[in-house]
Amino acid sequence: MVVRSPYPDVEIPEVSLYDFLFSGFGDRGGATAFVDGISGASLTFDQLEDMVDKIAAGLAERGIAAGDVVGLFAPNTPYYAAVFHGVLRANAVVTSANSLYTPGELAHQLTDSGAKLLVTVSAFLDRATAAAEQAGLPPEAVITLDPVEGHTSLIDLISTTAEPPAQTVGATDIAVLPYSSGTTGRAKGVILTHRNLVANLVQFGALTGVNTESKILAVLPFFHIYGMTVMMNNGIHKRATVVTMPRFDLTDFLRVIAEHKVTYVYIAPPIAVALAKHPVVDQYDLSSIEIIFSGAAPLDAELGRAVAKRLGTRVRQGYGMTELSPVSHSMREEDDDADLNSVGVALPNIECKLVDPESGEEVGPGGRGELWVKGPNVMSGYLNNPEATAITLDADGYLHTGDVATVTDDGVFTIVDRVKELIKYKGYQVPPAELEALLLTNDRIADAAVIGVRDAEGEEVPKAFVVRQANADDLSEDEVMSFVAERIAPHKKVRVVEFISEIPKSSSGKILRKDLRARETATG
Repeated sequence: MVVRSPYPDVEIPEVSLYDFLFSGFGDRGGATAFVDGISGASLTFDQLEDMVDKIAAGLAERGIAAGDVVGLFAPNTPYYAAVFHGVLRANAVVTSANSLYTPGELAHQLTDSGAKLLVTVSAFLDRATAAAEQAGLPPEAVITLDPVEGHTSLIDLISTTAEPPAQTVGATDIAVLPYSSGTTGRAKGVILTHRNLVANLVQFGALTGVNTESKILAVLPFFHIYGMTVMMNNGIHKRATVVTMPRFDLTDFLRVIAEHKVTYVYIAPPIAVALAKHPVVDQYDLSSIEIIFSGAAPLDAELGRAVAKRLGTRVRQGYGMTELSPVSHSMREEDDDADLNSVGVALPNIECKLVDPESGEEVGPGGRGELWVKGPNVMSGYLNNPEATAITLDADGYLHTGDVATVTDDGVFTIVDRVKELIKYKGYQVPPAELEALLLTNDRIADAAVIGVRDAEGEEVPKAFVVRQANADDLSEDEVMSFVAERIAPHKKVRVVEFISEIPKSSSGKILRKDLRARETATG
């Protein structure tokens, strides 16, 4: 059964993202577009547009042409938005990198995406230069947002007197290559076109109350598609003010909300835990908040209600994936009677199916099935990976999300389980296959498998089942965890280890994760 959005379709302009967002700011030109919540540095809409054009010209002078890829490896600042759109204005493509990445992880993304330049900050420079070297990029290919001796900086880029290049990209050209693990495996480049991003802004914009009077807090990273679309680009689209933070610190988070009178706060569930329980919250005036919107991982309804009651505001949540640009479902802001366990209804222009993973049969209200999504926000595919694309995107244009959902007669969806192997730790993707491959590089480990388990706070964390080599009986849990932690981003760390005699596998050699989960249930 096909379930369509209860909202009428919206018109999707057939233009580039730059043309869509920078089509004239009118009386908002002098208003603040972005402000750094910590330092106070800010850009008006007119200043942002001027900087974007200058960056585009500076990049063109350095050889960046249509279709070239530029890596962006930096925390949230107003200048992140300027560089992001400067790259697009230069007819090039942004590949946004996780700011927690190790040099090896970043080098993989730079190599796989074919990036020609990498833009970073001085605090990340050691990792950035090491990654660039591993990816075969020359030292001059690393550009910094802040001045660093020996590197081209943002000031150098915008000092050009040249004009930006003529715009040659259109709606169907690639705009960004964020990296996602999809339903399984190592991170893959997600091909999102200008039309994908424009479509999702128009779709999500039809449900949100963000307007020119709104102040959006952007503490979730712009490198993640959630921050990129819902905070950074939606702020420009709605001509609202976006207040940036480089990282989450609870005291700074609360202070910034109070000082800047933030009205829209976008979070992931771990922040909700702090808002519900930490005593320091009561020391700040958070009365300006109109909406707290949670995404990136499921929000428990009881937790959401606790936050809403404590802060005297509305809490809502939605659903999405990088491959969906990212939002496909959202609760209605105005619906105070909505089931907070749900992710709401499909956005305009979207149709969905629930399909039984075993039988392949479509299921209706009351049934459980894998959520399939079709719409103008669905990715083109995975970069250089036709096999993964074929698994995820079918011939009819439906993206198979890997998440199991239910739907009511009114078209309200609830995510109830997961088909895919991906672990979600604090909203970040952790692909088991990547951890397993890393564990097997340890010569004291004979075999390994990784699944997600719940910790004492209900957070999903990676657990490794490890088979020791015959001569490694003294290999400890701490040694295994340290081995992984030294080689991978912090959010991917193995946090629980269990030694077993054999990893259960199918006749074809595939790890039987369901057997490991059953073992965990039986012993837990």
